[in-house]
Amino acid sequence: MSKFPSRFPQLLALGAAALLAGCSMIPKYERPAAPVADQYPTASGWIAESAQTTTGSSATVNTPAAADIEWQTFFSDPQLRKLIDAALRNNRDLRIAVLNIEQARAQYRIRRADQFPTINAGITGSRQPNANGNGSITSSYTGGLIMTSYELDFFGRVAALKESALAQYLATEEGRKTTQISLIASVANTYLSLLADEELLAITQQTLATREESFKLSKLRFDNGVSSELDFRQAESLTEAARASLAQQVRQRALDQNALTLLIGQPLIGELAVALPAGKGLADAPMMVDVPAGLPSDLLTRRPDVRQAEQLLLAANADIGAARAAFFPRISLTASAGSASSHLNGLFKSGSYGWTMAPQLILPLFDAGRNRAGLDSANAGRDIAIAQYEKSIQTAFREVADALAGRATLGEQLRAQQAQANAEATRFKLADLRYQNGIASYLDQLDAQRALFTARQAVVQTRLAQLQSQVTLYKTLGGGWKEPPPEEALSLKVDTQLSR
Repeated sequence: MSKFPSRFPQLLALGAAALLAGCSMIPKYERPAAPVADQYPTASGWIAESAQTTTGSSATVNTPAAADIEWQTFFSDPQLRKLIDAALRNNRDLRIAVLNIEQARAQYRIRRADQFPTINAGITGSRQPNANGNGSITSSYTGGLIMTSYELDFFGRVAALKESALAQYLATEEGRKTTQISLIASVANTYLSLLADEELLAITQQTLATREESFKLSKLRFDNGVSSELDFRQAESLTEAARASLAQQVRQRALDQNALTLLIGQPLIGELAVALPAGKGLADAPMMVDVPAGLPSDLLTRRPDVRQAEQLLLAANADIGAARAAFFPRISLTASAGSASSHLNGLFKSGSYGWTMAPQLILPLFDAGRNRAGLDSANAGRDIAIAQYEKSIQTAFREVADALAGRATLGEQLRAQQAQANAEATRFKLADLRYQNGIASYLDQLDAQRALFTARQAVVQTRLAQLQSQVTLYKTLGGGWKEPPPEEALSLKVDTQLSR
């Protein structure tokens, strides 16, 4: 071991400076053009105009973008807020997404640490026969600081791997936001489905009670020979159909409640059981904040899943830089500084200090095409990432366009179906009155009763579709991941408690 000079730290500093001066082989990144139209398609004709005027669903210019509206502001129902808050704390998919961030952060730190030398403290010793053949043994002991195989990154291979790990870490963060957005929308839609289930159950129970009364009257008339068996069997059929619908609605409510339990991540007991809708309907659901659609270009910065796809594209682009650097020489450095002695008891005595430095340069000559295949794989990976990024934009565009189509037409559909239900209710009263006075046949009354039941169900289902369309539009525009400032969050909590 050579004597340790005072300029050893300067040598390490020079090596670090050479590392920082290394070039980068990463290709210049250019964001691919968005493969979608500049504007969202709009519903044409009088339906869209009627929807805008009758529902007032067109967002004002001053309305903030969906991604800037916290979910606590968008959803004004305190019960729904409580369920969403529980889901954000307990949902396992969201928990996995958060843990993926921690894992990706750790991988990035590993890659970043590769840019710096690893210095360990160690003691080594060796004993071997003397070369003169006289049977004596030569001993050598060293102890001190050891730096093993530190790569001087002149061509940016290690830096490119670090950039790739950083982009993957940022992608997992965007993935967590995407999971949260989907979770909030799923909880809201399932909650609205439960409200619809309650309303449909009430309608079915009312219809069943009415049909049971009609069935009793029809049986009495049949037993007394006033009506035919045909009328009696028709009344019986409608009654059993209502019972079947009631069983179906009870089952659907149980399924929706089970789905909500999975989303919440815990049993719906205690305060969460109180938060479930009981005796409420969709007509009782508070209004949600309307949001503007904006432009398709906004999706590039507002949608976390699109940003996630772009980060993965950046990671694939950095992998090309690492693959390119593999064609160039790789320089590594092994060094040690400390004490050396031929006797263990003299290892740390005065005057035994020294150092060694062993640089190594490896130039690829023949690898059977391994480096070329690695570069081809990296290029293909970038092309795949580009296609995935473009698809994420197209998917986002389609989802927003679908939600806008729902907003433009469901309001008019709901108005028309409500008017139809009102007309069917009047028709049933008139048909029943005509039947009771012997003017019309029992078939007319049964047909009116069946049509009224169907129309009332359609109103609830369309109202559910309209409300869920608002939730979907909020989700597809990138809303639901932003949290309010602490003081606003406290104010929302107080408002929720007061509303209860």
